[in-house]
This record gives sequence, structure tokens and C-alpha cells, in this order.
Amino acid sequence: MTSVNRGSDTAFSELALKTMPPRAPRHLLARARLSLDSEALRDRPAVVVQAPPGFGKTLLLAQWRREYLAHGAAVAWVSADTHDDPLHFLQCLVLAVRAGCARPGFGRTLLEGAAAAPGSTEGLTAWLAEVAQTSLDLVLIVDEAERLSQDGVAALLYLLHNAPPNLRIVVAARGGFDTALSDLTAYGQCTVIGAQALRFRFDETMTLVRSRFGDRVDADSCARLHELTDGWPLGLQLLLAAMERGADPRSVVDAMAARPADEGEHLVGGLIAKLTPDDVAFLTRIAVVDHVHPDLCRALTGAEQAPEQLARLVRETPIFVSGDDSDWCRLHALARSVLQARLAELPRTEQDELHTRALRWLAARGITEEAARHAHAAGQHALAYELAGRSLYDAVMQGRLGTVLEWLERLPDAELDRYPGLRLAAAWVLALGERHAEAEALVARMLDGADDDAVLRYECALILSIAAYYADQPDRCLALLEPWRQQPAAHDPRLAQMHANRLAMAAILHGQTGNARRHLQLAPRGDLGEGHRYAARWGEFVIGMSYLREGQVMLSEAILRPTLASAEADLGRRHPLACMLASLLAAAVYESDRVDEAAALLANRLDVLERSGTAETSLLAYVSAARVAAVHGAEHRALDLLEALYAVGVARRTPRLCIASLAEQVRMHAGRFRAETCRALIVRLDELVAGAEAGHGPLWCRDVALMQAMAHANAAVAAQDWPSALDALRRAAPAAEAMKLGRKRIEIMALEAFVRHRGGEDSRPLMREAMNLAQTYGLARTFADAHPALADWGRRLVEEGAAEPGDGQRLPVARTPRRAERPTREPRAVASTVLTPKEREVLELLARNLSNKEIAQAIGVGEVTAKWHVKNLFGKLSAGTRKHAVRRAQLLGLLEGLE
Repeated sequence: MTSVNRGSDTAFSELALKTMPPRAPRHLLARARLSLDSEALRDRPAVVVQAPPGFGKTLLLAQWRREYLAHGAAVAWVSADTHDDPLHFLQCLVLAVRAGCARPGFGRTLLEGAAAAPGSTEGLTAWLAEVAQTSLDLVLIVDEAERLSQDGVAALLYLLHNAPPNLRIVVAARGGFDTALSDLTAYGQCTVIGAQALRFRFDETMTLVRSRFGDRVDADSCARLHELTDGWPLGLQLLLAAMERGADPRSVVDAMAARPADEGEHLVGGLIAKLTPDDVAFLTRIAVVDHVHPDLCRALTGAEQAPEQLARLVRETPIFVSGDDSDWCRLHALARSVLQARLAELPRTEQDELHTRALRWLAARGITEEAARHAHAAGQHALAYELAGRSLYDAVMQGRLGTVLEWLERLPDAELDRYPGLRLAAAWVLALGERHAEAEALVARMLDGADDDAVLRYECALILSIAAYYADQPDRCLALLEPWRQQPAAHDPRLAQMHANRLAMAAILHGQTGNARRHLQLAPRGDLGEGHRYAARWGEFVIGMSYLREGQVMLSEAILRPTLASAEADLGRRHPLACMLASLLAAAVYESDRVDEAAALLANRLDVLERSGTAETSLLAYVSAARVAAVHGAEHRALDLLEALYAVGVARRTPRLCIASLAEQVRMHAGRFRAETCRALIVRLDELVAGAEAGHGPLWCRDVALMQAMAHANAAVAAQDWPSALDALRRAAPAAEAMKLGRKRIEIMALEAFVRHRGGEDSRPLMREAMNLAQTYGLARTFADAHPALADWGRRLVEEGAAEPGDGQRLPVARTPRRAERPTREPRAVASTVLTPKEREVLELLARNLSNKEIAQAIGVGEVTAKWHVKNLFGKLSAGTRKHAVRRAQLLGLLEGLE
């Protein structure tokens, strides 16, 4: 540190560098949920951002700095340093206000007088007093506060506890300040933002990627990128930088997903290389377990100081994912893949010893399934099968389906017969997917020995019914449940919830959607364990589906959105239940004309639904994705998705998916009046229906008959054969009514009005009723998707006054959103209190290279007055030339539009 000469401003040049805010990156994403206008941050006198390195703390401060300036506040920035004792910290505060707030005379007495003496709070009190006396709404941002000395931390805490009303303080640090400010937090005077809040959500990741790569990266690649990084800001930035270096950004994501260890070495290997050999050895050995606990680390490494070493690494390195209120944490997936590659290079005996230590520690604490995996990895297969037999039934009841499927590949058939819980778990997980025949074979073996065990026979009936439902055999599903309308006596709330779920699903299949919700209202409530929680999510799935079938998309969204968020948090984004919930929610938000949100919900999920989704959710997902593509103008992509749906139907031997694919293709081609194409598709569809009806019951046939009738109606519209179209619509209407398909009923009503209108009748009253119902339910896409000409007619009715003014408000204006024109960027002064309104006006004109005479004419003053304003700007901005003043204003965030 240079010596300080109190009489000269040049003596503070080194300190002045700490008061310069960092350059904001070109692609800085302003996250709305972390905005200063959000409920958690609005009007908070103090905010602490606390997280390990690599979580984007400084980027968030840069976002807030822009927001504060836009709100008219003045912002002073201080980057803390290890040399910041109270004297230097006070000098930084003075210089920060001078530089950031354009107040060159601020704090002169503090720098020159005795008030700056170290070892007392007198100087800080004087600084606070001078801030209070200014006319500024001031924000002080202190970055990297963990680098402050002990006395520097005490000085900052003094400021936080004694700030005047016109001062807000924002602190970013790696740790320690949350406890020091617990009193302020308890009284609502301080908000702490932790690492979990700083993680990117999927929609934020997609927005960031699209801002940098545009349409070169699709939604599926964005989803894979988000899953690879787990929302880790530094990992996301590393991957984005790698994508920018590559010729094809998507190929980088594909390579990372295929070879995480190899590709991860390039990204996070440098971070690991900066650690000491002892830390690297420690991380390599704890990478053997999925989740890390301080005591588990001690058991794995045999080192008593292991908990302290773990705490330090969690605090100082960005490669851990930890909850805010838990001792458990885990290594980031990218880092763990690299460390596991190094673990594999250790001697086999050492690897087996690590697995054995993990096995003992986990088994002693009842974490049986994970202990079984380590027993298997250590070669102790008999013990592994015994532990798995104890735990896998609970695993499947808690929704950990992937875990059970992995064990099914390892377990010999003989082990399934030794452990009844294993057979039940295997039957459940096979039924909840496309392996229905295997599930039925296992159930048959269990029923042979069930004798009078009513609870076991009842659970077997549940398994068979869900297998039939997944196989798209609704009539068989109901027949299997019919003998069990009353649940056998059992005190398990999980079974009670599952029974309510099945009764509700049966009611939906019968078209009794309201009765379905009544069954679920009688189910057990409360936190009754993880098994019940998973079954309860299925109940929410059924409620959301019931509302969606009715066309009540707003009520459906209100149920599905929090359930999906909870399922993703506990089970993962690509868990089958999360994907099925997402398919329902995507259909609901698409109908509300939030097309991009629907695309984001379906991103990187269609492949999961192909294998592990019900026929209904697979159908909804593919049709929604195709309609999203069509709205975006990619009709070729929409038709490709519908052909993929047909292929899924063939692969799963589910003809209804093939029929739905052809019916949707007919609708799409009918929108462009392609009569011959529709006629050819109708021939294929009719042949498919005729060949499949014999093997299905009346409920399945009723659903297919509705699809067939709608396809015939659309084909007739394409051929402009209005009598045939009307006849087909009248066949479709009773089926839609019986199944309580509210949206389909409105679509049929609107199409009938359109067909009758084209036939020369006055059908405006019928169209008005359809429009009114669509608005009531929030169905904004119904008319445009039914037929573009129908939507155009509806808009004309509103414009001509034939419909009430409110009836057409939710009708989409166009099928394809217009591409927004790129706005012209011009210099714009931020409305901050640092400069007067006239000075801001003069600054904008300076940025446009106007002379003093031209500035005077533009603002309507004399040339002398204009020169006086320019001189004031020079003084406030510490600038010597016009160009210097503009650049200084840009640096301080007082001028935008020159990027």
C-alpha cells in the first residue's frame, strides 16, 4: 500500500481503484425473481448475498446497481481488500461516494481531519452524518466483504446497524454475515440471499442461452445444459464459453452429456488443480458417495479433522451443492464426474475399502438402499441383495423408480423370490412404464401364494390396474378395480391415498370429473411420510387432469404448478411423474397462449414420456409440442413431431396414439385447406380404427370415435364440404359431452357456427356463446387452433360489434408471433439523483456530439448557460474533456445506450 498524503487526492489512487464497479458482461441476465422490486427485497435497508465463489454474487450486484440507478438512487461501490483496516475502509467509503455519486467535495474533512484516526468509530459516525445530510438516496455496495480484516468487518457491521434512512447497504460475502446480522434479519431490516436462491432456474438458463445463441440452441439443448450444470452459475458460464468456442453449440452440450468425465475435466479440472494435494485427495475419496455428511467424511478418510476440512471446502470452493439448513451436501455433478474418474485410478483394494466404510456408516444409520449399492460395489453381493430386499419397496413407494430399475438389472431371479418386498417393488416399477407383461407375470407369481392375504391381493389388483392404464386399456383397468370398490382394512395412509387416486381416475374415465375430485378430498391429509407424499402427488396429477379435461385451464394450472415444482425439487426434472405433470401443465399454459412457456416445460422430456408416461400424457405432450412448433412457423417440425408420436404408438402397441397423430395431422392440413392430403390421411385413420376396435372396450372406442369424427369434420372443412362437416361435428358433440371435455365442446360449437356461417346461415349467436365460454375458461388458443379462418371470423365479429367488446379479448391476433424489430439504441441518461434533470439532458446531448451552441438551442437556453451546465458536469464527473465526461458517465451507469 502506498503511503497517504492527506493533502493530495493523488495519494488515494490505489484506494480509488477499489471504488470502481466491475464491467458488467454484455450478456448479463437480469433475473426478475431476484429483482429489487421482488417481495423479498423491496424496501429492505440491508441485503446480504452470501454464497461460495462461483455463484454469481458480483453479477447480481451489477444487476442491482443498474436497478438502483434506474430507480433514481446514487450508488457507491467498494471492493473489499485484506488491507482494509478501519482507516483505509473509511477512506474507501469517502472515495466511493465521490466517484459513484459525482460529489467531488464529499468527505473532505474526513480525509484531512482527525476524524479518520484508526481504532474508533468517530470517522464512521461522521461519514454516516454527512450521508444523512446529503440530498442523495444512497446505496452502498460492498463486494467480497469476507476479505475485510476483523476490524474492517466490525466497521461494516457498525454501518449496517446505524445506517440513516437515506442509506441502504448491500454486502456480498462467502459467509459469516448471516449470523452477525441475525438481529436485523429477525426484525425484517435485512434479507439474506443464499446459494440456493442464486442458482439459475431452467427458465433463466433458457433466457440466458437464447440471448447468446438465439435459435442455434433449441429448448431440448437448453434443458440438457441446465441439468448438466444444475443451475450452478459458474458451471453455466464455463459451458457457455465452451459453446461459443465451438462451431456448433449443440454439439458441445451433446458431448458433455455423453462424456461428462472427459469434458468436465476441461471445465472444472482447472478449479480442482488450484487446490492443495491434500484437498484433492480428500475430494477424490468422498466422491465415492452420492451425498456427503461431515461424519461420513470422517469415516471415509479416517481423519478426525475431516468435518472441518469439508466445511472449509464448501465455503471456499464452488463445487458443492448444499442446502441452507442441512449438514448434508453433495458434489456438483460436473466436479464429481471428474473426481470419480480419478477415484477409478486408485488401487482396487483402496476403492473396495472406501465402499466398505461407506456401507458400514450408512447401514448403521438406516440408509439401507445406498448401503446396498456400496456393498455390491465392494463385491459383497449377498449382503447387497439382503439390504436391497429391505429397502427397495420403500424406494419405489417414494418414487425412486430409477433406483429400483437399476437393481432389477443386477438381481438374479432367485433373489426376487427370496424377498417378497423385492417382488412387489419390481412389479410396481414395471407396471409404471411400458413393461406391462413383465409386471403381470410377477403379479401372477405373487397371487399364487397370497391365499387369504386381502391386503396383498388388493395391492396386486392396484398394480394390474395401473399396468392396464399405462397400456391404454381403460376398460380393463376399470374391470380389475371393480371387485375392490371398498379398500380392505389397512391402516396405511399410503394405500388409502392410492385407493382414492384409483377411484378418482375411474371417475374421470367415466366422464365424472367432479366426482373424481370428491374422492380425492376424502384422502388422508398431512405429512404422513415420503411414501404418502409421492402418492399424494399422483392425486394432484389426477385433479389437474380433471380440470384440464373440463377446459378449466386456470384451475388446472393452479394445482399443477406447485405440484410440479415440488416433484422436480424432490425427484428431479426428468422423473416420470415430473414429466407427466409437465405435460399437463404445458397443455394448460399453451391454451392460455403462453407458447414459449409450454415449450420450456416440455424441453428434454418427450423421450421420458415415450418410455414411462401414460398414453394420455404422451399424447398431450407431443400434440402440444407440435402446436408450439406450428405457432413458431416451423410446420415441418410440427409434422415431424406428429410422425414421432405415430412411431411411439407403434412401438408401445398403443393404436390410440397413432390415431391421435393422424387426426392432428388432418387438423393441421385442414387449416391450409389441403383437401387431398386430408383425404389420404382419413383413409389411413379409418383403416387403423377398424383394425383396432375389436380388441378394446366401449370407453376406448368412445375416445377414438371422437377423434375420428373431428378428423372427418376437419377434412370436410378442408374440402369446403359444409354439410359433411356439420354432420361429423354433430356426431362428435355427444361424445365430448359424455367425456366432459369442455375445451373440445367449445371447439365443436365454434366450428359448427363457422360451418353454418359458410353455408349461408346466421350463426353469430352460437359463435358468441363459444367466444364467451372460451374467455371464461381462459382458452386463448382454441379458435386459432381449430381453424385460422374461424379465428379471423371471430375477430371480425368483435370489430363489427356483433360480439360484446370483452368476448374477443383473448383471441390470438396471429398464428405466428411477429419478430420484434431491433430497437435503435440512443444515448439515454439514467434518472438518478446524482445529476439534475437539466444536467441529464445536457449529458445526452454531449453523447450525441453536439456543440455548446447546439446544446443551448436544443434545451432552449443561452450559450453561456449551456457552457455552465457542461462545466458542472465536468466537475461532478471529474472529467477534463467532453469525451471523458461521456465515458465517465457511462462507467458510473449514469448513461446508457452506447454499448
